[in-house]
Amino acid sequence: MATVSQFLFRRRGGASWHWTDIFTWVWLIGGLILMFGPAVWLALSSFKTPAALAEFPPTLLPYVTQQATVEGYDKPLSLYTVTMEDGSTRTLAEIRRIGLVAQMIDPAAPKDIIKVDISKREPVRTVEFATSNYIQPFLAFDFTRYLWNSVFVTTMATLITLLVNSMAAFALSKYKFRGQPLIMMIILATLMVPLGVIMVPLYSIVSALGLVNSLWGVILPTVATPTGVFLLRQYMLTIPDELIEAARMDKASEWQIYWRIVLPLAAPALAVLGIFSVVWRWNDFLWPLIVLSRKELYTLQVGLNIYSGELNVQWHYILAMTVVTMIPVVLVFIFLQRFITTGIAGTGLK
Repeated sequence: MATVSQFLFRRRGGASWHWTDIFTWVWLIGGLILMFGPAVWLALSSFKTPAALAEFPPTLLPYVTQQATVEGYDKPLSLYTVTMEDGSTRTLAEIRRIGLVAQMIDPAAPKDIIKVDISKREPVRTVEFATSNYIQPFLAFDFTRYLWNSVFVTTMATLITLLVNSMAAFALSKYKFRGQPLIMMIILATLMVPLGVIMVPLYSIVSALGLVNSLWGVILPTVATPTGVFLLRQYMLTIPDELIEAARMDKASEWQIYWRIVLPLAAPALAVLGIFSVVWRWNDFLWPLIVLSRKELYTLQVGLNIYSGELNVQWHYILAMTVVTMIPVVLVFIFLQRFITTGIAGTGLK
């Protein structure tokens, strides 16, 4: 621990601070805030009540105004610390607010109404986490079903994407045939075609195959990706052809060469494509929204849309479920991050 601390706090100027030391710390701290600040704000805001989310100026922590049950009033009243005219402070409960004046009472003596300027009071607040923001959607809106649909779509789409793209990359990298460069150019050219251009014909094909309102209608149209083919092909070009020729001399079939030699050696690139695929499928909103119309088939991203009405948006539920949707992607990245640098760096070696 002492070695780590010495490494982190070492200075170029020795005992004194050099201007480069200050610049480095400002740069690192600023980058840390820019990268993780929004995520921290999102996570903390997901525990806020609707009233706390509507506060201005907003607060980082989920504060809740304390309430007290007062005799003669059906609902609990919010507590405020009020500065009186003589400079003393009292804890009063608000009955109602009319313009800039609040009518308040002492919970211990509720018969006397005190009129207070709202600028002379502060709410009595404590930090409380509204865990119901996470519990209620799973109980009332069947988010467990939406979560399972997203897991199924993401898992199956990722597995099929890795299989299809790796087979195409193997053929384009290890076989020589007429028109090979043209095929690769056509595949790369499809990167410039946005989804909106092919949405109508793609939906027509899915509808003709009877895959509308089916999770397979969400999975199958997106499994072949030009990015995946290009990434895996560039990595497979670094695998020596001598290994494949030696396997053929040992009478190994093409499938055995692909499955037992090429795929294990291309594991770093497959991990990178797997991470990309998980992020793409998990966060996909437009295509599932088009294909699926039955609520029991919604994925998480489409299911979040039910909290956005014409007159009211339930932000506390949206923020909480957004945090839930982030968890699987973060876990996948944590477990496979060691392959990212190796996989991306290895795609351009040959």
